[in-house]
Amino acid sequence: MRRRGFIALLVSAVAWSFAARAQQQTRSSRIGVLWHGGNEQEEAMNLSALRKGLNELGYVDGKNIELINRFADEHYDRFDTLAAELVEAKVDIIFASVSGAAISAKRLTTNIPIVLAYGGDYVAGGLAKSLAHPGGNVTGLSGVFVDLAAKHLEILKDTVANLSIVALLFNSTVNWRPYITEVQSAADAHGISLHVVKVGYPDQLQEGFSEIANSHAQAVLLTPDGMFWQQRTRIADLAIADGVPTVGWMGDIADAGALISYGADTPDLFRRAATYVDKILKGASPADLPIEQPTKFEFIINLKTAKAIGLTIPPTLLVRANKLIE
Repeated sequence: MRRRGFIALLVSAVAWSFAARAQQQTRSSRIGVLWHGGNEQEEAMNLSALRKGLNELGYVDGKNIELINRFADEHYDRFDTLAAELVEAKVDIIFASVSGAAISAKRLTTNIPIVLAYGGDYVAGGLAKSLAHPGGNVTGLSGVFVDLAAKHLEILKDTVANLSIVALLFNSTVNWRPYITEVQSAADAHGISLHVVKVGYPDQLQEGFSEIANSHAQAVLLTPDGMFWQQRTRIADLAIADGVPTVGWMGDIADAGALISYGADTPDLFRRAATYVDKILKGASPADLPIEQPTKFEFIINLKTAKAIGLTIPPTLLVRANKLIE
């Protein structure tokens, strides 16, 4: 009886071991996502793009993969707390929607891989040693924001006759120094006077536009900041009320009423970022995965806004646009 009991116990232990191992192998991979917006509705476009990219690779949220979403609501000082929650939850990967989220996550962990979907300057931000060889636990895609600064000024110069003064609106709670430096260099090259206007919170936007009006700026350039994305409709309304054209970095900005947007196709970046998740889950190290650049760009002109501010868009610019809002 003792021998039979021992054999039964042994068989039971082996069976439990196999069952536990099978359960571990089939456990859904947990991806902690740090969003800059306030909720799933605000982030619906990019969240849908991420899920689409994952679906194309055989992952389904709620089945073999679990997205654990955290929302900073444009308060970047919350990223530390939200990232700490994901580290404590022992997620397999942290997915960062913007550079600020990746920076917070990297401060808290060097072990958990971090995929950044829409990053700025990885090297200057201390997220990677180089684009070709990140060398740490962060990789992903870049929005090439700094590189777009000169392009935005060029578009404004082609849009506004005799352009001489441009206001640059930036979020003072975020380090935009490299971008501002690049815009200043581009402005100098075009013979344009740059007036830098800082706002730290949404309730300072009215004051910011009052300063823009006092500077006699003929156009407004927005830094590619999450707060300005969240407040895009209000910013467009303020600009239209003052009769000044505004240029932003993504399609949502023009859709909300800004005159022009030019930048990377954001949903495409989030869809492509899913490939990094897939490679890492299959054993790749983020240190060895090169940081990729955008391959699709959008140039959108809002003709309704042009009419509202009494501006005629040159035909040469209209034929270059991917989309005209009428």
